[in-house]
Amino acid sequence: MKLIVITHPRFFEGETAIITALFENGLEILHLRKPEASAGELEFFLRQFPEKYRSRIVTHEHFKLVPVFNLKGIHLNGRNKRAPKDYAGHISCSCHSIAEVSQHKSHSDYVFLSPVYDSISKEGYASAYSYDHLLEARQEGIIDDKVIALGGVDMQHLPEIHSLGFGGVALLGDIWQRDDNDILPHFLCLKAFCTSLESV
Repeated sequence: MKLIVITHPRFFEGETAIITALFENGLEILHLRKPEASAGELEFFLRQFPEKYRSRIVTHEHFKLVPVFNLKGIHLNGRNKRAPKDYAGHISCSCHSIAEVSQHKSHSDYVFLSPVYDSISKEGYASAYSYDHLLEARQEGIIDDKVIALGGVDMQHLPEIHSLGFGGVALLGDIWQRDDNDILPHFLCLKAFCTSLESV
């Protein structure tokens, strides 16, 4: 399963060092989501990373930075609904219903489906799907390896997410609501658990 990390929505001290350590220890995809950041702020942030890791970053904002920093690609959402004209690179997309997954999956590299569980980072943002609802979508071929589970995901949910046929998970609150010193060890445990599920 893919293990994707979404950045904290706000910048904080030591953030780039933590993310670089995640890259060094096997993080394949980082989603750069800073809704209130200016293009200049994102540019400064991206310059803090070694060039070899920038190609693992998907940005949710300021798509013009993709070719400048050789980023992995762009993510479409409610704020940024369309790719730039003539853009031909990686595209992912946020979906908040099974119907949206059906609509967007065919022209995306993968899509996020949320909230699969009660959100960790957004108080009162409850799960929108029952297990039976997700299982039905799996049986209909809607949930597959191009669909990433987002929202309230933590380690205890990984076996169920895997059994439902999701292609991976996107983590936000489960990563950033930890003490800085706990983030990397926790990520390594998650990564090892995902690998063990794949081998079953």
